[in-house]
Amino acid sequence: MTTPQWNPAQYLRHAGHRLRPFTDLLARVPDPPGARPRVADLGCGPGNATALLAARWPTAHITGYDNSPEMLDRAHTEHEGPTDGGGRLDFAPADARTWTPDEPCDVLVSNATLQWVPGHLDRFADWTAALNPGGTFAFQVPDNTDAPLHALMRDLADTPRWKSRLAGVLRRPDSVHTPGVYLDRLARFGLATDVWQTTYQHVLTGEDPVLDWVKGTGLRPALTTLADDPEARDAFLAEYRDLLRTAYPSAPYGTVLPFRRLFAVAVREV
Repeated sequence: MTTPQWNPAQYLRHAGHRLRPFTDLLARVPDPPGARPRVADLGCGPGNATALLAARWPTAHITGYDNSPEMLDRAHTEHEGPTDGGGRLDFAPADARTWTPDEPCDVLVSNATLQWVPGHLDRFADWTAALNPGGTFAFQVPDNTDAPLHALMRDLADTPRWKSRLAGVLRRPDSVHTPGVYLDRLARFGLATDVWQTTYQHVLTGEDPVLDWVKGTGLRPALTTLADDPEARDAFLAEYRDLLRTAYPSAPYGTVLPFRRLFAVAVREV
């Protein structure tokens, strides 16, 4: 899989839809003990979701971590600084494949990131070991690699025209595990664990909105690979666009994008 180059502006074009799963996740995260919790957001992106953590825990010291300079620049510019409750929101570079907390955490969250981290199950031991008593590890990931959105992209990349350029570039179908696998792994650490799935019916508007959506996320590895060949990039996008138009037909009120996500909340007992 190619490490994608991220475009914060493209990602944020559907910010309302993308934030909804994170707010649903936070609704299930208990408040940590202590007046000034330490909170980490792994894979913070442009920081708009991290800012919700500051609204939830205004006295906390919250750090968002990401490996994209473009995303961190946006986060620093728009969200970093003191919070209304006397806490602080800051951001730092980190790679989820190797990052380990350098101090105990009260809340460690990850929003739509772990699907990009091969072997992320093996990172759970280090991350959960850093939780203070009463602390929580919570994450959500897209759980729809079998949906047309991704299946058509992979099938197109595997055609003779594109295989030599895009073989092995896109996320694999097994980049996210089943709910039972996550439950078993986290519960074996002695954490009280809740895992569930939700399928959102996003109603998107505008011209080719499903293509516009995926250009901010799942399509990024292909766009990064073809960035030095604009003609090839545009040809691939045109072929993929036509496939998406058939798979996700428009209606008078917009285009429906069914999108399944997987959630997990694991709490260390006090």
